[in-house]
Amino acid sequence: MSDINRTIEELLVDYAGALRDGCIPVFLKSLTSEEGRRIAASRGFWDATEAVRILNSAGFADKAVAPNVGLFISRVDAKIVSRLKKARASSRRKRTTRSRPVTYRKD
Repeated sequence: MSDINRTIEELLVDYAGALRDGCIPVFLKSLTSEEGRRIAASRGFWDATEAVRILNSAGFADKAVAPNVGLFISRVDAKIVSRLKKARASSRRKRTTRSRPVTYRKD
C-alpha cells in the first residue's frame, strides 16, 4: 500500500487485501488526498467494494465466530444481582447508623 496515486483498480486490490486481513484503517490512512477524491467520485469503486465484501463474507463464512450471547446475559444478570445487593446493604447501613433525634431541654 505504499504506492502513490494508485489507479482505481490498484486501490480496489489494496482494499480487498485490507478487508481480508482486517486492516481497513491502515488502508484508509494510506490514501493520498488525490486517491481519496478519485474514490469519492468513482461509483464503480463503490460497486466493486460491495462485491468484494460479499465475496469476502462468503469465502470466510465458515471461519466466522458467532458471539456467545448466553455468556453476555449471565454477566449482565450477575451485575444486576451485585448492584441489588449493594443497594440493600447501603439501605440497611443507613437505618442502623442513624442517631436518635436530638431533643432540647427547656431549662
